[in-house]
Amino acid sequence: MKLAVHFGAGNIGRGFIGALFSQSDYHVTFVDIAEQVINQLNTEKRYQVKLATDQQETMTIDNVFGLNNLTQEQEVVEAIGKATYLTTAIGPNILPHIAPLMAKGIMERVRKTDEKLYVIACENQISATDLLKGYIFDHLDEETKEKLAGKVYFFNSAVDRIVPIQNNKGSLDVLVEAYYEWVVEANESIPYVEGMKIVSDLAPYIERKLFTVNTGHAVIAYLGFLGKKETIDQALADEAILAQVRATLSETGAYLIHQYGLNPDEHQQYIDKIINRFKNAHLHDAVTRVGRSPLRKLGPNDRLVKPAVEAAKAGISYSNLAKAIAAALHFDYQEDPEAVKLQEMIKEKGVPAVLQEVSGLEENNEITKEIVKQY
Repeated sequence: MKLAVHFGAGNIGRGFIGALFSQSDYHVTFVDIAEQVINQLNTEKRYQVKLATDQQETMTIDNVFGLNNLTQEQEVVEAIGKATYLTTAIGPNILPHIAPLMAKGIMERVRKTDEKLYVIACENQISATDLLKGYIFDHLDEETKEKLAGKVYFFNSAVDRIVPIQNNKGSLDVLVEAYYEWVVEANESIPYVEGMKIVSDLAPYIERKLFTVNTGHAVIAYLGFLGKKETIDQALADEAILAQVRATLSETGAYLIHQYGLNPDEHQQYIDKIINRFKNAHLHDAVTRVGRSPLRKLGPNDRLVKPAVEAAKAGISYSNLAKAIAAALHFDYQEDPEAVKLQEMIKEKGVPAVLQEVSGLEENNEITKEIVKQY
């Protein structure tokens, strides 16, 4: 049985990427610092993935194992040495912290075997695997870097599946939506994994997803938070919020159609499908979960600012995106450290200065002026 080593044993890791590997007859070794989850994986050796549908279908995920990357470093290195795939679903901000251990595993591996290893960062971040590769290379010697050619491959990917925060009550079982998409950019054949779609150019897929799913999700969350809604589906039940989401996605859609020549009717169907996914009450997805980490989500290459900048360059309206950014700046949720920091920064420096520091928008930029007006 082939081995996949996956960093991140949380709900997304278990309910999405790890599950697909298991269903494709891979033994899955999850690497995480969550001691309780790791111990449970090693004791129970299986868990259930439940679909957020009326029928609540379940599937059993087995052939799973866990390692703690803080206390079992050598075991992780050895697992990387035997793996076919090395993947992550931990959040882009954590990639630099796991890169040294990955580099150690890769370094030992290429000294012992010519077997191919495929590295994929499954994160909500454009070119996440390229970022991870850079972090890993920072910890490799020149000799090892030269040995990687033809042995270790790094592929960017786009991932899409809603996995809400849930009270598992000590269980490994995970609730996920039925829909998912995992698109990997590769110009050669790679070992089969069920549900993985291989494309030669990822850009249209990742931007379509990021600027429709992630942008839409964020707009609902931030407007929902301001409207004192508890969950995403409750927020969308508000006609004013629904109309604002549609207006925002019409702007990102206009940019995507302009940039990639997408079929306008097909893209509108995609938008409608995404909004219907968000309306799934079975997910009970909190607006505070979706809105968390506003500093990252207001970054220059992320779901709100990047499409506004690109729309402006193309002469396309961005006023609704500006309103979404303004709403994000009002995300004052005390249980999220980034939200707390954002409010402190606004209080200390003002909105224009924060937009320049966090989003890379100059104070005299027309987008900045529109955001300040909406704020």
